[in-house]
Amino acid sequence: MIIMVAIDPSYLITQVLNGLVWGLVLALIAMGLALIYGLLDIVNFAHGAFYAFGAYVAWQTLLSGGNYWVALLTVPLAMILLGLFVESTLLRRLYGQDTKFTLIFNFGLMLVIVQTCRFIWGARGKPISIPSELAFSVNLGILSYPAYRLFVIALTSAIAIAVFVFLRKTHVGMATRAGIQNREMVQVLGVNIGRIYTLIYTIGICIAGIAGLVASPLFGVYPEMGAEVLIPAFVVVVVGGMGSFHGSILAGILVGQVATLPIIWEPRIAQVMIYIFMAIVLLARPAGLFGELGR
Repeated sequence: MIIMVAIDPSYLITQVLNGLVWGLVLALIAMGLALIYGLLDIVNFAHGAFYAFGAYVAWQTLLSGGNYWVALLTVPLAMILLGLFVESTLLRRLYGQDTKFTLIFNFGLMLVIVQTCRFIWGARGKPISIPSELAFSVNLGILSYPAYRLFVIALTSAIAIAVFVFLRKTHVGMATRAGIQNREMVQVLGVNIGRIYTLIYTIGICIAGIAGLVASPLFGVYPEMGAEVLIPAFVVVVVGGMGSFHGSILAGILVGQVATLPIIWEPRIAQVMIYIFMAIVLLARPAGLFGELGR
């Protein structure tokens, strides 16, 4: 109680908002991981590399004379094309095979993408400036907060809502949810599950690339950025429940707070706290917040 009184309220709120920004970026990455695992039953180790690739496409767009808003168009397009290529020409050949083959494939794909980024853009980090239209602070009463971070909160929330509506309100989305529950039943009903595989994989990759775009002005662009974010993203997936879309969103927000708020008291334990939090959740609910045992 004494510690809480000593904290500047504006600093506490700033950390809460910072945690929300980081948590929603993790949620975007985890949403793609959850969708791909839920439907395709694939643990996508290459997801962090796709996140990094999206950031590099954004940087290249700016280098080529575009701006951040143009990058908001080029990144999804590039990720869609990459996702379609990987799924249709490579990954599709592994469906129905032993899990170890998809694990090895995705690990190898991660290395290929990272080394390709190094070869094309170099090993040094690349800074991306915040768009000039958002390079100011918003007065929230008790504090001023960067407009770009508020934009990230709004954009990531809008993407999460759009994907949620897609899954809940469209025929393809409902077929996807049914396929997550029982793929064989969906095939028996005449649904082309192969096309749904392609669509969901591509959506997952696209979301990861957009996460890389929105995070790049905050954290920079460098080849290892995907590897650094992949483990926290997997923590989000596990906490939310393997394959659970809405679980990933809630868990992302929670993990963001758990990773950020301890900085107020002891910065050295901040990164450890997310693993302690995961352990506590799994002790209480072994399948995660919204997962099901025996998947």
